Order: sequence, then C-alpha cells, then structure tokens
Amino acid sequence: MTEQIPTAITTGGLTILGSEVRHAVEHVECFPAPADVTVVRFETGELSSICPVTAQPDISHLLLEYRPNQHCIESKSLKLYLWGFRDRPVFAEALAAEIAHEVMDQALPLWVRVTIRQQPRGGITLEAVSELGAPTAS
Repeated sequence: MTEQIPTAITTGGLTILGSEVRHAVEHVECFPAPADVTVVRFETGELSSICPVTAQPDISHLLLEYRPNQHCIESKSLKLYLWGFRDRPVFAEALAAEIAHEVMDQALPLWVRVTIRQQPRGGITLEAVSELGAPTAS
C-alpha cells in the first residue's frame, strides 16, 4: 500500500489544477520549485491577441524562459492566463513585457525572458523580447 501525501504539499495550494475552469484567469499560479531545476521553458504557437489599431487578430509564437528561485509556474494556469489576451488589443512589445512582469511578480524567479514572434502580416515578422533580472549561464 502506498502512503498518501497530503494534497497541500504536492500542489502548493494550487486552485486551478484539477478543477474545471472554462475561462481566462488574471494570474498564473505557482508551486514550490524542485531542487536543481535551473531553467524552465514554455512554448506555444497559439498565443492570440488583437491589433490595437486594425482590430485584426494577431497570432504569435511565445517562448517563456525563467530560472526558478523558489517557485515554478503551473502550466494549466499559464494556459488560462494567456487565454485572456485573445480578445485584448495589445501591441506585441507590450504583450511581451506584461507576461514577463506577471512571471516575475508571481513566481519571483531569478530572471525571466519572454519572446513574442508574431506571424507575418504584410511580409513583416515582428519579434519582441522582454528580459527581467540577470540571466546566468545555464
């Protein structure tokens, strides 16, 4: 028989994981970082937002990288947080900065880097990078 570990220890007080959530959330949730994890990367090609000038949809590729200190971001909450941008008018540069600040504010990593690469429109691809903290060799 296996020993049951209390939920509060394994989840770090997460409220979204394991719950049926069908809407965007305002903040990512975090759990205690395991020892010896030096870099965490999330990547998606499905980040959508709205152009604040034309109101056309912008589809972007997101690469989020950070060096955990004491917390890691729970991936379901990140997905639901990113979902909140789908109907928001925002420039790619501001989007990169907002996501980087969310990670820094909630997970308190040593550093974070967010790269947004918008799908080409009119033959031009845009890439915006927001870095907070001081990246170290990984």
